[in-house]
Amino acid sequence: MSHEDDPLEHERASWKPSPGLAVAVTDPVQNNELPPHRERVTDKDPAAMKRAVRTVYTLFYLSVAGSVWAIAAYMLFPIEDGQTVSIRNNNLFIGLGIALALLALGIGAIHWSKAIMSDKEFIEPRHATRGRDTTREAAIKAFADANEDSGFGRRAIIRNSLIAAAVASIAPGITLFRGLAPQDTPTQPNAGNPVYLLSHTMWKEGSRLAHDPSGTPIKASDVTLGSAFHVIPEELASVPRSEGYLDEKAKAIVLLMRLPQEQLHPSPGKEDWAYDGIVAYSKVCTHVGCPVALYEQQTHHLLCPCHQSQFDITHEAAVIFGPAARPLPQLPITVDAEGYLVARSDFHEPVGPSFWERH
Repeated sequence: MSHEDDPLEHERASWKPSPGLAVAVTDPVQNNELPPHRERVTDKDPAAMKRAVRTVYTLFYLSVAGSVWAIAAYMLFPIEDGQTVSIRNNNLFIGLGIALALLALGIGAIHWSKAIMSDKEFIEPRHATRGRDTTREAAIKAFADANEDSGFGRRAIIRNSLIAAAVASIAPGITLFRGLAPQDTPTQPNAGNPVYLLSHTMWKEGSRLAHDPSGTPIKASDVTLGSAFHVIPEELASVPRSEGYLDEKAKAIVLLMRLPQEQLHPSPGKEDWAYDGIVAYSKVCTHVGCPVALYEQQTHHLLCPCHQSQFDITHEAAVIFGPAARPLPQLPITVDAEGYLVARSDFHEPVGPSFWERH
């Protein structure tokens, strides 16, 4: 039989590969390349380029003005009186200054890149391995070319205004954050010293221990074994809520507990800091200042819910677990003639986080 009469030969000759499997297809995707480059107005008209440059540095200087205004508004619209209108004006005018600073800075940078920087299209081949010295030198040249194309080095007025706007945009944030810290005043020379502030609370000799928040004084007979009371100085209940109440309460809050007296292990000199098994410790965790309010009456452990620091009340609130670096400060207590629990003195060390300096 000849090849011409073989049906298999005819089938092989007429077979064509599927376009999905073939290496080459009859209708490959055409690469039309990039469209012809169209010059910008600023590329064709020197006057338009000058206008664009003026627009960019004007925006940058407008950003500087916005930052300066935000700082000025912080001082011109204080919120010391706590009035709603003062808070509103403070937030409004500071916010407008910061918004102007950032918006003008962003628009100026975008306009610079679109209207002034070099508008060239090129292909940059990349390699996976470290380049040779000649390649590294070429990279340095590429940075120099980019600097030349962008005009950052040549256009000093744009560069300087950009740097001024960027630096000024940080200033309002620094000013606002500085305002969060206490500051010295002629009548309060230590108002800006955190060690001093945390070393002095409303507790003083004779201050009655009172329920939080009612301010009802607590008698020693009211404190039973296994109980725990959230305590503030009785004087705190009479402080107006708008005049530093929360600041004073945050430093003076105490947790009061009663244990079997034989389970307490006071160190020398602190034998009289408790009364008939009743002890009082600062409620402010010595790690980062969270409220230590979870008391396990069977183990006599205090637990901070924020980062799980644990304190052993039977051993002067010593740290037995967690990131806290020192025991909770103890408030020395006794009773007055009427049987009410009173403080012997203020705390003998700063309350709160242990990153503050200690004597």
